[in-house]
Amino acid sequence: MRRLLLSALGAFPAGLRAAPAGLNGHAVRGGRPAAAPDDGLSGTGGTAPAPDRHRPSPGRGRGDTVRAWTELFRVSALFSVPGDALAGAAAVGRSPGRGTALAIGASLCLYEAGMALNDWADREEDAVDRPHRPIPSGRISPSAALGAAGALTAAGLALAARAGRPALAVATGLAATVWAYDLHLKHTKAGPAAMAAARSLDLLLGATATATATATSTAYAGTGPGPRDTRPMRLGAVPPTGPDNVARAAGPARSLLAALPAALVLGAHTYGVTAVSRHEAQGGSTAVPLAVLATTTALAAAVLATHQRQRPGEPATPGLATTAPGSSYRPDHPHHPAAPAMPDRGAPQPGTYRPSHHPHRPTAPALTPLLLTAFTGAYLRTAGPPLLHAALNPSPPLTQRAVGGGIRAMIPLQAALAARAGAPGSGLAVMALVPLARSLARKVSPT
Repeated sequence: MRRLLLSALGAFPAGLRAAPAGLNGHAVRGGRPAAAPDDGLSGTGGTAPAPDRHRPSPGRGRGDTVRAWTELFRVSALFSVPGDALAGAAAVGRSPGRGTALAIGASLCLYEAGMALNDWADREEDAVDRPHRPIPSGRISPSAALGAAGALTAAGLALAARAGRPALAVATGLAATVWAYDLHLKHTKAGPAAMAAARSLDLLLGATATATATATSTAYAGTGPGPRDTRPMRLGAVPPTGPDNVARAAGPARSLLAALPAALVLGAHTYGVTAVSRHEAQGGSTAVPLAVLATTTALAAAVLATHQRQRPGEPATPGLATTAPGSSYRPDHPHHPAAPAMPDRGAPQPGTYRPSHHPHRPTAPALTPLLLTAFTGAYLRTAGPPLLHAALNPSPPLTQRAVGGGIRAMIPLQAALAARAGAPGSGLAVMALVPLARSLARKVSPT
């Protein structure tokens, strides 16, 4: 009995000596540690996520192909594009028309061309940082993305050409800026400035296309008899001097000058968003989100301050009959002082013109200042909190959220610029895109 007890006690230390082989959490089987269970985590025994692990490539069905292209084009960010042309049209005192529609179409094509070209240029970098993107995951080939970028660029320039040569010139500069940014400038210090220039040019494209198309249609309308000029003009009579005649005489340069302040505001916001996006893959920057947050606040204050300094009826640019920021008058209204006078049908001498009897009748809603304040507040509410969170915790997810908030904040900023120029209707139309952008952003990331 004593011998059996000593034998059992002698075997116990041997079991203790064998135990450490399995203390790493895996059972010891056949002298080898068992394989760790596949828990979808990487590197540290199931305690950290694996952002560098490739997701399985989906099937090649039609639905998967559509999903891949929507991710490549980041379609949720598309809703930040139409407001550029609408704000540009408002800046030159024009109502949206055929030229504005052509500018929106050209802007959408060039914007998506930049998205496709961006992923094509970053395909090797995305293979490490974002392997789930359409090109690294194999859902879209690099040649297909590059071909789409070229085709969309050509389509955008073709649409801009339909709006006139000045619009085509601006669109050409915009396309060149987009390609230069994606292929080279993105990873240089000039990257944010190039992206800001692209967004500013997009607003100027809307202003130029709208003004050129309006002036051209007015010129054609004046070549033949119409309801307002059915009788020949008397020798020495003064022709109508409405805003379209002034814009046609001044040329496209005057339209660009009138829209330049709004373009600079939008470009400054884009500069900040691009500066933050340079850290969205690795994070780690606190100073940049704080600086962009201060810039965002300053831009909002500048929009409101510029509106308050303008007097009703004061033109935004000397010599150009446009609607001043904050003005309650529209130059295309028949009772506006800058509108062409109606021919006096009862006068003994045909072709003479008389001034309006109601030169001070307001046409814009009295709620324009309230709408401007609401749009500016929405801009701050959309861009500010994500930037503050990214500054407090500069992690990649919060930095990407700040970039997405900055992209969506362009919509209320565009609406505020339109309302400041005396076009609250255009501002409301732009703000109607916010729910669509927010809903689609839950399905397709804008970054």
